[in-house]
Amino acid sequence: MLDCESSGQVWFWAADADCRLTYVSPFAAEILGKSTADLLGQPVEVLFRTPAHGSESSQGRSLTFQLRSKGKFVDREFPANTNSHERWWSVSGRPQFDADRQFIGYQGHARDVTEARRQRAAAQTSVRHDSLTGLSNRAYMSHRLEALMSTCMLTERTCALMMLDLDRFKQVNDTLGHQAGDELLKQVAQRLQRVTEEQFELGRLGGDEFQVILPDVDDRGVLGPKADQIIQLLSQPYTIQGSSCAIGASVGIAIAPYDGIDAEELTRSADLALYAAKEAGRGQLRFYSNDLHRKAQERRAIEEELRDALHRGEMQLHYQPLTCPVENRVKGFEALLRWDHPVRGRVNPATFISVAEETGLILPLGEWVLRQACADAVAWPDDIRVAVNVSPIQFMNENLPTVVANALASSQLEPSRLELEITESVFIGDSKATRETFDSLKRLGLRFALDDFGTGYSSLGYLRDAPFDKIKIDQSFIRGAVTEGGRGNAAIIAAIVSLAEALDMDTTAEGIEAIDELDFIRERGVTTVQGYVYGQAMPQEEVLAMIEGGSIRIEPSGPEKSRSNRRSILRKVGLIHEDHRYEVTMRNLSQTGARVHGLVDVPVGTEFVVDFGEGQLVVAKVRRSQGSWQGLEFEEPLVNDGGDGWCTRHRVSPYVLAAAGMPLAALPPGAYPLVGKDVGAGADRRPALPAFSQVDIAA
Repeated sequence: MLDCESSGQVWFWAADADCRLTYVSPFAAEILGKSTADLLGQPVEVLFRTPAHGSESSQGRSLTFQLRSKGKFVDREFPANTNSHERWWSVSGRPQFDADRQFIGYQGHARDVTEARRQRAAAQTSVRHDSLTGLSNRAYMSHRLEALMSTCMLTERTCALMMLDLDRFKQVNDTLGHQAGDELLKQVAQRLQRVTEEQFELGRLGGDEFQVILPDVDDRGVLGPKADQIIQLLSQPYTIQGSSCAIGASVGIAIAPYDGIDAEELTRSADLALYAAKEAGRGQLRFYSNDLHRKAQERRAIEEELRDALHRGEMQLHYQPLTCPVENRVKGFEALLRWDHPVRGRVNPATFISVAEETGLILPLGEWVLRQACADAVAWPDDIRVAVNVSPIQFMNENLPTVVANALASSQLEPSRLELEITESVFIGDSKATRETFDSLKRLGLRFALDDFGTGYSSLGYLRDAPFDKIKIDQSFIRGAVTEGGRGNAAIIAAIVSLAEALDMDTTAEGIEAIDELDFIRERGVTTVQGYVYGQAMPQEEVLAMIEGGSIRIEPSGPEKSRSNRRSILRKVGLIHEDHRYEVTMRNLSQTGARVHGLVDVPVGTEFVVDFGEGQLVVAKVRRSQGSWQGLEFEEPLVNDGGDGWCTRHRVSPYVLAAAGMPLAALPPGAYPLVGKDVGAGADRRPALPAFSQVDIAA
């Protein structure tokens, strides 16, 4: 015993019937920074850290209970009561009895297990955590989601899943290197930890993919703002290796049991929503809906057809006027790419441009646009410029200066009449290659415009370091300033205009549609205006006809007042009144109401339940009624769906449907299947006659 004790491998202790120490090895006393005399007569618990909280608290109480029970215990691990570095002991004790079997105390021993605990903790951490960021890893997140989904099924609870993907992260890796990319991922993880709440599960799945599990959350009015907060936080600039870089984030959201009743189905739905968010232009969020399956199939088809669209002659350029708001004189045109598909008709540019960027087709498409725009602009008056959008992928291509030079040479267009519109994302990494590209292009004599200024985290350093000639103000600032006064947008626009004037730059206000918007930006000294108030984009033939007719001046036209958040749609919805369901056509939709067509002479004040499909129900009251048209006001406002539309905060739970006799499954597309049916009404009950007549919309 003495050999073991002197070696420090094991130390010994003894206690009396009151569990007060009668012996402690000098080695243990030394570790605690005390003498044996200080410890003798003290409770055994004084050797171990005072119970405070968590697992240590429970272990401390269990030792006291163990001693008072006078039972044997073996290899119980407790933290040493030391103020220096952490140390753990594995303690054993055997009760002692006299000849009359009366308890007289304890004898025991202990050994140091600090290193063994560290190794176990490290092994556990490596199994559960991502080695780079310290967040939970893919395997653990998968395990947690499966466990939570099983619990949700048994207890009829909900669970939301967010899938996050960093936008333009690959460009940081390519320009600054993988070490910088790793540092960026660490900073992203730190920001996510600040914005996610304690009850949420946060993990990194690998690469630049992250996941957030939100138990017991199904309110899309809560989830949408939380996703927006994450996107905004992750989009703020980072400092990596002394350089500033900016990335973004896209978020896809699915909610159980509405969008999936097991972990695999819910993950697939969230992935599809994330894909839709990235397809829409990145830096956005999307909630899952059944419609995304159809859109994903369409996207795959578009990718196949886009490869040959240019060769088949399906692409063409349209030109939207850039007009001086003081003189109403056209100063230039922006070239906008249009795809007229022989079967699909006009394909949305937001869809096929993102496909082109992901597949690399943007390079041949972009070269064709530059050549065609220069060739068309030669036929315009010499004081009219042409503006061409250049994607970040094009700008990063080392051949861009050559492509632009060839387009100018073949068309004989004066370089000063060509203006390249570039977004701030080309500055990711602040790379030397970016500056060299700017220098090469500027030597050609052309102009630069910074597009969508103010929608991200624009840096004034961009304006200082890059040779921009113009700042384009995004339409959201103008519309918000006119229709939602007090948001500070007016002050922001005034500041941008003043900044541009100080730097000898022009300004263009985008998306101007109404006269009050035009008056607003004219008063603030914006140089040029682009929007429907001066005309839509038109083919080259119409531009030439305008020029030949001497109509280089355009009189503004449009509604006197701008309106916010109203979307024109054409959509079938259900209106439920008493025990009848009517099919009507919704013509426009806002956050607080809608206009529908299909019922005749409905009195003002009539209440309906509007069925948008996929379990989305909202109570509405008729506020206006004329013939077969009704204006509805919703009892609870809708929330933004992350795309170009609205959705209800809550949905009919699949648990409710299962209780009514349906199989438990995620919500199907289409109408809520039980609404309008005479469920549980009794066999003798006769449904009432319909209160309203329907009209044939098609007729």
